[in-house]
Amino acid sequence: MTVELISVGTELLLGNIVNTNAAYLSEKCADLGLSCFFQSVVGDNEERLAAVLKTALERSDIVILSGGLGPTEDDLTKEVTAKVMGRKLFMHEPSKKRIAEYFVSRNLELTENNWKQAMMPEGAIVVDNENGTAPGVIIEDGEKRVLLLPGPPNEMIPMFENCMIPYLAGSGLGVIFSQTVKICGIGESKAEMMIKDMIDSQTNPTIATYAKNCEVHLRVTAKAADEKEARKLVKPVIKELKNRFGLYVYTTNTDITLEKAVVDLLVANKLTVSTVESCTGGMLAARLINVSGVSDVYKSGYITYSNKAKRRILGVKKGLLEKKGAVSEEVAKEMAKGAAAISKAEVTVSITGIAGPEGGTEEKPVGLVYIACSVCGKVKVKKYNFKGNRAKIRETAVSSALILMRQCILEYYSEKAFDRK
Repeated sequence: MTVELISVGTELLLGNIVNTNAAYLSEKCADLGLSCFFQSVVGDNEERLAAVLKTALERSDIVILSGGLGPTEDDLTKEVTAKVMGRKLFMHEPSKKRIAEYFVSRNLELTENNWKQAMMPEGAIVVDNENGTAPGVIIEDGEKRVLLLPGPPNEMIPMFENCMIPYLAGSGLGVIFSQTVKICGIGESKAEMMIKDMIDSQTNPTIATYAKNCEVHLRVTAKAADEKEARKLVKPVIKELKNRFGLYVYTTNTDITLEKAVVDLLVANKLTVSTVESCTGGMLAARLINVSGVSDVYKSGYITYSNKAKRRILGVKKGLLEKKGAVSEEVAKEMAKGAAAISKAEVTVSITGIAGPEGGTEEKPVGLVYIACSVCGKVKVKKYNFKGNRAKIRETAVSSALILMRQCILEYYSEKAFDRK
């Protein structure tokens, strides 16, 4: 079944507001197993909105519009939709009452144009808005469904999750269940080639690959009469993906982030960690500290941006800095060892690099980053050449540091297990 998204608002076209609604709805529709082939952004213009909606209804089963449900004259979504679908508008008394209560409870002035939001297309399903005044609307026309959502994300998101998802899941779509396999340390192209035979032969369940920052997520989605059957279909596919990717898989839980997986690994092995950063300036520490429960394992973080700080805090030799430079394998290694010495943490991670846009040379270009990880005295250093602007390079360096930390911990305990045999 196909879905099409239409975002309404001239402010979106002008770039005054970032269209986060479309990104959110796209992901949620994918979770529901709906195929989204088209998205549109249209301004507050009756003629153009009508044209976009007519086209969407011709080629898609479900059309979701967000925005344009407000009280002003340029809020046209509901009126245009009713006209295109041949529905008259009428005053929906329950909505009128809710709008009146909303204003009274907040001691706000209710003007006449607010009643516009209580006008509903004939035969529509009205969806209460628990966070604003504009109700949502569902219009069914044969096999077609049109969903109207308010534009503000703090109104749209809870309405979609609490009302629209249950409606879509229970209106002829069957039950759709998805589970995500998250992998790191391998690129999207290679990951796809490793499961190309599975993708080529897929029917139900389906596998979709999504490239994230230094990660690849594989979403397995099955459709069935009930959730139990859908889960049963997904289970062997998840098992096969885990067999193929092995230790590259860090979780099959959608809610687990890479940093959460790393913290869980530290906790499980009773390891403490300290971080030392140059070009990332504390971003790695922030990612780790964002995880609840990290206080059990995180000892300290150091930002040694200057060479003087690397010498004074970490004990990196002046001669080494002069000979090899701050951005080098040798200095990254000494930074990690120095952090281990002063913090007494079992795991330390260091990052040193050139984030740009200035500072690069032919020998050491912008994007050159060295990351070192020490686990119980065993140090591993990796060289990276990242692309992108300053923010992208720093963000990618942090994700790569988390991946290296995870790999080093797994390798350390794998070798210990081997030594015991």
